[in-house]
Amino acid sequence: MINQSFIRREAYLEMIGNYIDKPVIKVITGMRRSGKSAILALLREELLERKVDEERIIFLNFESQRLAALADTESLYKYVTEYAQKSPGRLYILLDEVQRITGWERTVASFRVDFDCDIYVTGSNANLLSGELHTLLAGRFVEIPVYPLSFAEHLVFTKAKGEDGGKDLNTQFIDYLRYGGLPGIHEMDINSGTVYPYLTDIFNSVILKDVIGRHHIRDTELLERIVKFLMDNMGHIFSAKSISDFLKNQGRKLSTETVYNYLDALEEAFLIRKISRYDIKGKRQLETQEKYFFEDHGVKHAIQGYRDNEISGLLENLVCMELKRRGFRVYIGQLGQREVDFIALRREEKIYIQVCYLLSDSAVIEREFAPLLEIKDQYPKLVLSMDPIWDYTKEGVRRKNLAEWLIKKIP
Repeated sequence: MINQSFIRREAYLEMIGNYIDKPVIKVITGMRRSGKSAILALLREELLERKVDEERIIFLNFESQRLAALADTESLYKYVTEYAQKSPGRLYILLDEVQRITGWERTVASFRVDFDCDIYVTGSNANLLSGELHTLLAGRFVEIPVYPLSFAEHLVFTKAKGEDGGKDLNTQFIDYLRYGGLPGIHEMDINSGTVYPYLTDIFNSVILKDVIGRHHIRDTELLERIVKFLMDNMGHIFSAKSISDFLKNQGRKLSTETVYNYLDALEEAFLIRKISRYDIKGKRQLETQEKYFFEDHGVKHAIQGYRDNEISGLLENLVCMELKRRGFRVYIGQLGQREVDFIALRREEKIYIQVCYLLSDSAVIEREFAPLLEIKDQYPKLVLSMDPIWDYTKEGVRRKNLAEWLIKKIP
């Protein structure tokens, strides 16, 4: 069996490679088990290929109990200092899951000042980039977000693992729909009996360690109800007040402010992504009524089960996360009383996207194309669906097969 760490995720390695030996700290973020450690290990291999002396590379994974003695900043600083004194030359410092070290920001900032070094850190918390790090290192770090596998990466992994034998593209896409993109699922047989228990353990780890533990949440049952609401309403617009009212109907009182705090904690742990609305005509972001999607949809299915009647929201989830992988800022479009599923912005680019399962009849085609046809600017407009591969264009609005769009990475 090939270890997942040997399967290269080229897009991330290229992105990180552009910053090797550049005077910024590389901060690699992402949810638990999304592949950050494997990418850091591949970076180590890249450094060795660039003729960096192995003795000049410090690789510390703070999830290992063997590093318990380095659990405070003083011990970590002393360790690196002693390491640096062994021989002259540039150090390459790779710190995995660094958020486990309280006050790590100041120590890492000191490394940058006190040693000739190139620094890379990973963490499973979105707040890794806030607070003291911003104060100490404003303009001196770059974030490299790591996401679960895209569908294109899923195909690479299944081929490398010998899992693709006899499976056509559609069958592999169904696997991806059901089981998501966390790399670890490719270390086992791809079926619900083996994958879902693994994903359930990851979900429990995120909830217990990254949400409940970090934010000292006492009412865990209430948190679970909020997560269930998010799962039941994936792809639907709602507000924190909607959740508060829902809980009130179940006999639980929770203020809107507290709901927002719970949602922020879930988003901080990279379990969910909030997508705000954008007024297309007014060209401004709207402050209320958002959609929430899951970083990895396989985790949702592991907890709740795969439901065919949720296919529309699931496909939106896939498209949203793919746009995030490609570096777009993503919004829900508001056009009068109509909704555009996604507006994606990246530098000078803009794309409008509608997502549906099947364009089954003329009424569905009219419904999906109509909002895009109202937009009269020159930017690309797409309707993505699971219909068999055929291209169709109507007044500049193009229809594409969703699976093919995910692979080819075209507008």
